[in-house]
Amino acid sequence: MNQLNKVETENKLKELKTKKEKILLHVCCAPCTSGVFDQLSPYFDIVLLYYNPNIYPKDEYDLRYDMFEKLKQHYNFEIIDVDYNEDEFLNKVIGHENDREGQERCHICYRLRLEFTARYAKEHNFKYFTTTLSISPYKNAVILNEIGQELENKYGVKYLYSDFKKKDGYKNSIKNSKEFGLYRQDYCGCRYSYYEKNKN
Repeated sequence: MNQLNKVETENKLKELKTKKEKILLHVCCAPCTSGVFDQLSPYFDIVLLYYNPNIYPKDEYDLRYDMFEKLKQHYNFEIIDVDYNEDEFLNKVIGHENDREGQERCHICYRLRLEFTARYAKEHNFKYFTTTLSISPYKNAVILNEIGQELENKYGVKYLYSDFKKKDGYKNSIKNSKEFGLYRQDYCGCRYSYYEKNKN
């Protein structure tokens, strides 16, 4: 995040504290969501969107979603679950199957999920959208924010710049996971990261 965007975001948050706006928050899993929710809830009326066609296998997708029921014991939120369709992800990353973690395949995945979120936000009259993805130390917040800005321009819905791993966001997500008894996955989510994990 460049300095101008950082200042703009801080100014927006000051304004939002006095009047909460609705934000559509793309969520990848309950542990990450817990760390982000703590940061956003003073400023926004948060609705969660669980759109993750990259996750493999389907049992893993369902397990991650089920953890939101546990999270509801500690936070008040609405969650929108989109039907699982891994082909949406696989068709987007053709030619990038052998990319290493963090390379172009991951950036394509960021865009797939963020664009769906921006489009849904536009269609359902949300003023803001963002994603929990930047809370992970393995996700590139600069790329995520660049994509978010492009989509803000395309769809006319404000993107909230973020690097949620800062201000102890990632650390708090780990603490919350232990305290709430949340399952924490040991791979990013897609079949390629799954295969890589199981090589060892």
